[in-house]
Amino acid sequence: MKRVRILLKKKKGCEDIPVPKYATSGSSGMDLCADVEEGVILEPGDIRLISTGIYLDIPEGYEAEIRPRSGLALKHGIGLVNSPGTIDSDYRGLVSLILINHGKESFKIRRGERVAQMVIKEVVRAEIDLKESLSGTARASGGFGHTGK
Repeated sequence: MKRVRILLKKKKGCEDIPVPKYATSGSSGMDLCADVEEGVILEPGDIRLISTGIYLDIPEGYEAEIRPRSGLALKHGIGLVNSPGTIDSDYRGLVSLILINHGKESFKIRRGERVAQMVIKEVVRAEIDLKESLSGTARASGGFGHTGK
């Protein structure tokens, strides 16, 4: 398995917030925890920016993808508005999450609670070549739902 070193700095006052880590040897994502003072209530339909209390230094050629936690999505309808979110290698600001409550009930986000997961991915840089026409395929321009159920 390929490994990459990610540098992390905690926001002042976030010493109690757990550092992202893999839960098991087979985990792809590391849990990200909420940096909220007294808990935040996310009402159904609400969208809130939630700090993780961390800053990252990701090497060039990599990104961090931020994804919802499946348990929170299934049990409470909690997701990310921009899923997956992307943290680019040249971003050094505070890592924050755009959480949404798709559920039917209020959800309280507590300090240090695991609210999302982060997957480190290698990035491939594309070169765009402008053409007058493109190669043909069996699908061609068939769009949404064109192959049936």
